[in-house]
Amino acid sequence: MIEVSLEVAGLAFAYPDGHQALFGVDLTIGRGERVALLGPNGAGKTTLVLHLNGILSGGVGTVRVGGLEVRPGDRDTLREIRRRVGIVFQDPDDQLFMPTVRDDVAFGPANLGLRGAELDARVSEALDLVGMGDVADRPPHHLSFGQRRRVAVATVLAMRPEILVLDEPTSNLDPASRRELHDVLDSLDVTQLVVTHDLPFALQLCPRSVVLSGGAVVADGATADVLGDADLLAAHRLELPYGFDPRSVAPGRP
Repeated sequence: MIEVSLEVAGLAFAYPDGHQALFGVDLTIGRGERVALLGPNGAGKTTLVLHLNGILSGGVGTVRVGGLEVRPGDRDTLREIRRRVGIVFQDPDDQLFMPTVRDDVAFGPANLGLRGAELDARVSEALDLVGMGDVADRPPHHLSFGQRRRVAVATVLAMRPEILVLDEPTSNLDPASRRELHDVLDSLDVTQLVVTHDLPFALQLCPRSVVLSGGAVVADGATADVLGDADLLAAHRLELPYGFDPRSVAPGRP
């Protein structure tokens, strides 16, 4: 039986102004899966992601992370949910604010009560996972954008999350930094939900893709099949780069 990292059932949500952003979304992601979340701007992707750790609530339906239900009114449960759901924001500077890389990566585990050798080991482990162990004592703002993106991933990995959620991870990366990030994410043994408009990257990294459009799941299947459906892409304002053939890329590993 497949262990489940994320289970979203019947999730519907409207903002206070009356805008209905989600319409009964169902989504299950198994432990260790890598899934791309695709869709046009305004599809509801951010609204869905913000429900995964209880930042948004008040609609109907349920969200469970590693079997634990997101209950915004329960402070202890919410604290654990936010440890389990690690969100890497589109701009790494939104996550890096301490004097050194080491301090940034230690911030989350220290708030959980880790100290001394245990905290040092957790920081080293996270930085090594993203290939950034040699910059631990440097100020984050002295790093390249691609390096800061990887350090931002490390700050989340240091919490040992159940699921890693990445918001447009390849935005503003040059080709070499994009490849380096792919290699890092490809090496991680953690469930990943990758929110992206970079369809070739989705194909390269994620065997499965879910298309969200108009607040509803309109497709869920093998990434190669989803990207090979020209009518589906056109209907939901998704475009492949000119001349790109999804069949030309080896899909991400399961």
